[in-house]
Amino acid sequence: MEQGKKNMSSFHLAGIIPVAGQPLDFEMPWHDCMQPLAPGYLAIHQAVMQCATAGCETIWIICHRDMQPLIRHEVGEHVQDPVWFGRPSPFASEERKTIPIYYIPIHPKDRDRRDCLGWSVLYGANCAYWVSRKMSKWVIPDMYYTAFPYGVFSLKELRQHRKQISSHEKFFLTYQGESVQQGQYLGFTFDAEDFKKIRAQLRKDGTGMWSGDELKDGKYPTKKLPVEERYSARYFSLDKVFKNVILEGANKAELSWFYDIGSWEGYCKFIGSSDRENIKKPYNKILSYREFNEVGYDIED
Repeated sequence: MEQGKKNMSSFHLAGIIPVAGQPLDFEMPWHDCMQPLAPGYLAIHQAVMQCATAGCETIWIICHRDMQPLIRHEVGEHVQDPVWFGRPSPFASEERKTIPIYYIPIHPKDRDRRDCLGWSVLYGANCAYWVSRKMSKWVIPDMYYTAFPYGVFSLKELRQHRKQISSHEKFFLTYQGESVQQGQYLGFTFDAEDFKKIRAQLRKDGTGMWSGDELKDGKYPTKKLPVEERYSARYFSLDKVFKNVILEGANKAELSWFYDIGSWEGYCKFIGSSDRENIKKPYNKILSYREFNEVGYDIED
């Protein structure tokens, strides 16, 4: 992965939503990201709207292939940018900004081996880069914004920092002084250089089968780790994966309230709070199940 070299007019912020990862403690027949936050509004919807509010030009949902049909049925193939949608204009319908949503399955060699939530972020960013690069160098992502389904907060606060998020400067959301570095499900941006550093550290800490701190001449040492020590990254928490991200010099935004719904206890705290009243499903024309028209098909009335 290389940093795209383009001018600011073609800046591409890719939204990454990690879904594939170790299961939480809900033990429901549906995936954990499908927990309801409000009538008709799920945790995965909140993550999609977080990316749209942040100014992402594309959204990439990373999930196992068997999860995709239900998630796609609820989310669809695109969402409207809420900022552009709400602008008054006599040509409002023509000026609206549609954000495409892509679904990326975890590679079979990674499933049940190193597919923790942090690895899903890296894998999604890598796929976003290579897919975009094959289309055109002008659509290669410059920065990546990560939105977790399991972190709930007011998107109105995120809207205030949209310009900072959609820039070459790194951005982190914080709550009570903590960020993703401390394992919180809070959004942040990273670039290609950050990606390389995080991936290298993750591979060193537990995604490989071989011993040794560094690769030698581009090859793995011949001695393999014991079976019980292989692919330990499958159970890595967010703070383990992103502990080395650099916050110094980055733009930060402290949230007034935030709920971690990554556990049943945290979910109950959110449901029982007064802040829950501030979480509502957006207007249907912004977020609802929609598909792009197939190539060669006319638009239906």
